[in-house]
Amino acid sequence: MRVKICGLHPLRDVKLCIDLGVNFLGFVFYEKSPRNLNLNDIQKLKSYNKKKSFFVAVTVNPNNDFIENVILNNFDYIQLHGSETEERIKEIRSKGIKIIKTIKVKNESDINDYKKYNNADIILFDTPGMEKSIRFPKELITKIPKGDRFALAGSISHNNIENIANLGVSFCDLSSSLELDKQIGYKDHQKIKKFIKKINELKN
Repeated sequence: MRVKICGLHPLRDVKLCIDLGVNFLGFVFYEKSPRNLNLNDIQKLKSYNKKKSFFVAVTVNPNNDFIENVILNNFDYIQLHGSETEERIKEIRSKGIKIIKTIKVKNESDINDYKKYNNADIILFDTPGMEKSIRFPKELITKIPKGDRFALAGSISHNNIENIANLGVSFCDLSSSLELDKQIGYKDHQKIKKFIKKINELKN
């Protein structure tokens, strides 16, 4: 099971996630989000030995200036949550960064939209709630394509990851379920450790 943890803070959370072997570390660039990253904190990312982890910039319809001045040379992947077309993805990818394209799934027909994005490196199936962490319906999870290119987000936690894995999911994305109960945007390191421990148990 590959794991992506999103909404991380460069000063608080990165070393823990790297040391635990989290595959993808996500940093949010969206002003409406309580997890929006201060651009001044990006420089801190350069000081870490990423080991086998990848840094992901999570964006919504980013313009070229932002990609070229902020994302390139600081991140391994850019995650696209907006209305990007396949042509736009091709343009962004040509700048030298890998692509995670998010597809918001309300019903089964939405899942097939992944076929529109053959030039994306990873497809992330998410609920329409995005950061509100709506649970992904079980009957739709079984319809998602299998393989390392396809990830699932939507109210995933320590309590249900085993069931989700049993449905064939091999790549999961978490954010709010790993936060402090009363402080949105702040990761609970004990919850992260507990989740990764569960993932390692499932591997054995």
